[in-house]
Amino acid sequence: MKIAGMQKTSFVDYPGKLACVVFTPHCNMKCPYCHNKHILSGNIPLIDEEEVFAYLKKRQDVLGAVVVTGGEPTLQKDLTGFIKAVKELGYPVKLDTNGTNPAVIKSLLNNNFLDYVAMDVKAPLHKYYEAAGCPVNVNAIAESIRLLKASDILHEFRTTFAPCLNEDDILAIGDLIKGCKNYYLQQYRQIPGEPEAHDGEYVLKTAEKMRDKIGVCQTRGLGTNL
Repeated sequence: MKIAGMQKTSFVDYPGKLACVVFTPHCNMKCPYCHNKHILSGNIPLIDEEEVFAYLKKRQDVLGAVVVTGGEPTLQKDLTGFIKAVKELGYPVKLDTNGTNPAVIKSLLNNNFLDYVAMDVKAPLHKYYEAAGCPVNVNAIAESIRLLKASDILHEFRTTFAPCLNEDDILAIGDLIKGCKNYYLQQYRQIPGEPEAHDGEYVLKTAEKMRDKIGVCQTRGLGTNL
């Protein structure tokens, strides 16, 4: 599997576990607020799998999990084999995904290769083009949401509250994910040349309305998690 980077230890990427985070290159979205654009083209030095597995074997007594993120990991042809090998070392695996490849997610779930999935829900379906920066198969997004809601594994949905979204958009997302156990509304971090973030108070009030609608909603990136 192509690996564009590795964060050897993270306390925040896998709930309750010290994790190693593996980054894959390439993505099928062009979100204007993406902070990982430097790895999306793949025109960067790659890390050999053997280096990653040597580290995972060495740190088995310290690490508690492995997170596979990107980019979009489900674009990698060897993703299943990589995760299988990680599982064979005894690590729980978390997958971060944009949900555009439900067949890959379904296969990984059916083979019990995943222990946690975090899926980004960029926008309500009618607004995906604007939020993702490119055409998106919204039927695939809806199917991935359905698969995760029907699964028994731990999972979360999360939305970056980008400037192109408003309160009504977030509440419309609630119609897609209602019944989920974990949803996070994440504060957008401005990058050069892009619009400013929503006021923090607006984010908090929107999160409160989302909780009223679907029963769950926590915030991230505001310094306070509600």
